[in-house]
Amino acid sequence: MKLLRYGPKGAEKPGVLVADGAIRDLSGVVDDIAGDTLSDETLARLNSLDVANLPLVDGDPRIGPCVGKVGKFVCIGLNYADHAAESGMELPEEPVIFFKATSAIVGPNDKVEIPRGSVKTDWEVELGVVIGKEAKYVSEADAMDHVAGYCVINDLSERDFQLHRSGQWVKGKSADTFGPIGPWLVTRDEVPDPQNLPMYLEVNGHRYQDGSTKTMHFGVATVISHLSQFMSLQPGDVISTGTPPGVGMGQDPQTYLKPGDRMELGIEGLGVQRQDVVQG
Repeated sequence: MKLLRYGPKGAEKPGVLVADGAIRDLSGVVDDIAGDTLSDETLARLNSLDVANLPLVDGDPRIGPCVGKVGKFVCIGLNYADHAAESGMELPEEPVIFFKATSAIVGPNDKVEIPRGSVKTDWEVELGVVIGKEAKYVSEADAMDHVAGYCVINDLSERDFQLHRSGQWVKGKSADTFGPIGPWLVTRDEVPDPQNLPMYLEVNGHRYQDGSTKTMHFGVATVISHLSQFMSLQPGDVISTGTPPGVGMGQDPQTYLKPGDRMELGIEGLGVQRQDVVQG
């Protein structure tokens, strides 16, 4: 299934994308795509529905973040060998963990704001993993049982804030609009191998990132198991698993976003995001 949330910001309704590209409304079945809705049992119930009997959503509504009420937005840094190389950093011996504020989360096609004082706002296409069942001290062998599905994430970053303003990376990662998620949550049964997904990102039609989850240093199962040793992961938590090479910081000369730019990014089978850049 391709689950989504549509409608005005803060008033999104749950929906499902059907084979013909239409959206069918799920609000008569579940309250939201969040929390307990992401359990195996509820997802199986949704999958058994006759979607032809669900209300058709007319027009071209705004698509919101594909997960609501996100408790934790956990990110993994330097998780692609080729990206670590372009950043001039060594591959870590274990996953590098940081957080983005959940207030950074926006829809996949919402405007991205360059924060005040920014001089180095950058892009990062990433595979998002959405937790469906509590994970606490889980093994790698069992880790994938805790996944509800996958999505596209743009892990936007302000590099000057991140690297030169003291403290943790969170300063450069958490500005409003720095976490577009979606367009849909693709349930794990439709993604047999999350370690073999082509991904790309373009700015103004120029392709900067053209990679694959094949080059992840720590795979999805390893990341989930590792995180669960330090914190419990709850239904609706989102993990952003790192980015391939081609970020603005890695260009020669370095290239960063400016008002008027347009980004397009996608992951095979998980959909495409398009964002216009504005001054915040």
